[in-house]
Amino acid sequence: MLPLRLIYSFDMKLEEQLLRRSEHKCELCQSGEGLSPYEVPHAPGSGDDIHILVCSKCLAQLEKKEELDSSHWRVLSEAMWSEVVPVQVTAWRMLHRLKQESWAADLLDMMYLADDTLVWAKATGDHENDSAVELHKDCNGAVLQGGDSVVLIKSLDVKGSTLNAKMGTVVKNIRLVEENKEQIEGKIEGQVIVILTKYVRKQG
Repeated sequence: MLPLRLIYSFDMKLEEQLLRRSEHKCELCQSGEGLSPYEVPHAPGSGDDIHILVCSKCLAQLEKKEELDSSHWRVLSEAMWSEVVPVQVTAWRMLHRLKQESWAADLLDMMYLADDTLVWAKATGDHENDSAVELHKDCNGAVLQGGDSVVLIKSLDVKGSTLNAKMGTVVKNIRLVEENKEQIEGKIEGQVIVILTKYVRKQG
């Protein structure tokens, strides 16, 4: 394992390279706000040639932590022509997630990727799925993230336990149950329990 100092140095060097390459703009939408490196999944190599610089809005939707805003991604009509391979890969994947939109389908018809780049692009399987993003949401439809605090909106009896979680109880630092968007985990009175998202309200 690399010493922390070397990891920090690598991260700083990578970000500097990406900022220089992108001219301090998101390589997908050209925003200059909230920029950070994004490692394009299933890359065949390592280093700055598998990363792109993206804004916080693009990142949230790339990582499927936010529902797709199709109007935001119309900028791919420019990004898809980038000479930067990981940008091409990301644009191809996002266009496929949006392919039910006629404009995205038209762009895909025009887009060309080299054979090895296409293999990388297909590695996530995004081209076989629709744009639906399954998110954990509370009783009011607010999106929940790992680490959030929630409030119980009804008292809950915990199966296999004498514990009764009272309405109004605050559950801090929740964990999302990945395989079930209707469940989260949280600790109440020192016991980790599974809670249905329809019984909680996001705090703050």
